[in-house]
Amino acid sequence: MPQLSIIVPVYNEARTIRQILEKINSVDIDKEIIVVDDGSSDGTDKILRDINYSNLKIIHHSSNRGKGAAFLTGLANAIGEFVIIQDADLEYEPNDYLRLITAIKEEKRDLVLGARFQEGHHGLFMHRLGNRFLTSLLNLLFKSHLNDYLTCYKLARKSTWDTLNLKALRFDIDAEIVCKVLKKKLRILEIPIAYYPRTYKAGKKIRWRDGLWAIFCLFKYRVLD
Repeated sequence: MPQLSIIVPVYNEARTIRQILEKINSVDIDKEIIVVDDGSSDGTDKILRDINYSNLKIIHHSSNRGKGAAFLTGLANAIGEFVIIQDADLEYEPNDYLRLITAIKEEKRDLVLGARFQEGHHGLFMHRLGNRFLTSLLNLLFKSHLNDYLTCYKLARKSTWDTLNLKALRFDIDAEIVCKVLKKKLRILEIPIAYYPRTYKAGKKIRWRDGLWAIFCLFKYRVLD
């Protein structure tokens, strides 16, 4: 059993997929890399066919089903002791895996979040503002004290992931994960991570309507079991 399963949902990231996989593969940890190509149409699938690592699994969705659906496909195929989500762009630094795993072990927590903003906000202004508002709303609804629930880097044991019964298919997977962990009263730890935000010109996909959907989802998960 590998120590870490890294799930990489990818949709139309031909410009960065090769580079991020090289960075992931260079991290000195016993791992498997699970790439779920979520119906890419920009040649991402062709690039993936040329990448051959012994610890790499590539799964293809025939159509674009969403980040959550891609993560759930990866989770169903993961065999590592721990599982983490990795975006296919270059905003996050895979070398932070080691710090996250050390933290979850030493601090005996159920979920570790890689907080982008514990050491100061940076990146696109509207995204910083939106993240602050949504995290504050989550904290109000769940009486929590989180800094950055929308971070990509969420690390937990595979056994913990399996108890959450996740169903979200799109970007609302972030809200579902954290809300369910909070409702189960599991232990969360946030630690600072490196973060290199990209612009819309460089391929950033989050739009204002995703923020409206996130608000709805926070209320939904507060009410639902």
